[in-house]
Amino acid sequence: MTRPTPQARADYPHHHPLPTRWADNDMYGHVNNVTYYAYFDTAVNAYLAARGALDLHSGAVIGLVVETGCVFFAPAAFPELLSVGVRVAHLGRSSVRYELAVFREGEDVACAQGQFVHVYVSRATRRPVSLPPELRAALEPLCAGT
Repeated sequence: MTRPTPQARADYPHHHPLPTRWADNDMYGHVNNVTYYAYFDTAVNAYLAARGALDLHSGAVIGLVVETGCVFFAPAAFPELLSVGVRVAHLGRSSVRYELAVFREGEDVACAQGQFVHVYVSRATRRPVSLPPELRAALEPLCAGT
């Protein structure tokens, strides 16, 4: 498998600012790898909630993460200010493949980049459902290549 190369900030249509927290660092003095997944989840869900496409507490449709991965290029550490770039690589009937990248303040090349897949399901049955129109409308501007 060929190792990906870090991508540029401009490759992502949305950026979510995210300050590191004291608890994000591990004993090696940098942000722990598992924390990047929380950054990804935060960036996507904040984007959707801000656009009225996600009702966290009582919406009929919820997104479940079914796949995730991350590649690391350079460390980040507390107290840095980061931003998470968000784009959509695939917008399906009931699923979305997000591509994300973490950028350190003032840097245009990602220090980490990853992907995850949300399958949207009925909150009640946990069975896949078609993406609601407001969710699809919020995601379309993030589609890669648009």
